[in-house]
Amino acid sequence: MVDLNIKFKIVTPERTVFEDTVDQITLPTTDGEVTILPNHRSYIASLKTGELMLRKGKEENYVYVSGGFIEFNNNELIVLADAAERAEEIDLKIAEEAKKRAEEIKKQKITLDDTEYARVAAAIERETARIRVAKKHFTKRGMNLDN
Repeated sequence: MVDLNIKFKIVTPERTVFEDTVDQITLPTTDGEVTILPNHRSYIASLKTGELMLRKGKEENYVYVSGGFIEFNNNELIVLADAAERAEEIDLKIAEEAKKRAEEIKKQKITLDDTEYARVAAAIERETARIRVAKKHFTKRGMNLDN
């Protein structure tokens, strides 16, 4: 039996966040959560804010992603993300504080215009996703979160 895998790369405007061969990837797209396996049909989609999970053997790794596009073709997946962070790069305390600040702004401003509301809601969604990714990473590795 041939051992198939996927050439995988996540790129942001600032850097290459991750590049390796993997067995499968699950990503948040605007069409819903999608899992890509070797020999998946060609696929292009818009990426939305959330967590990306990649599996290589029995190991799972998590990456926070926000906005962008994905393209899969011939067992090669490229993610062009507006922002992305590997789980181990996320400072959980800073993410939780940022989420708390955004929620306070939302509560304090009774009359947010549509633009302000969208900005605050996006910040809350972004920080919630970062927190979720970081917590999964730490708990899977048996680290205490002290929360």
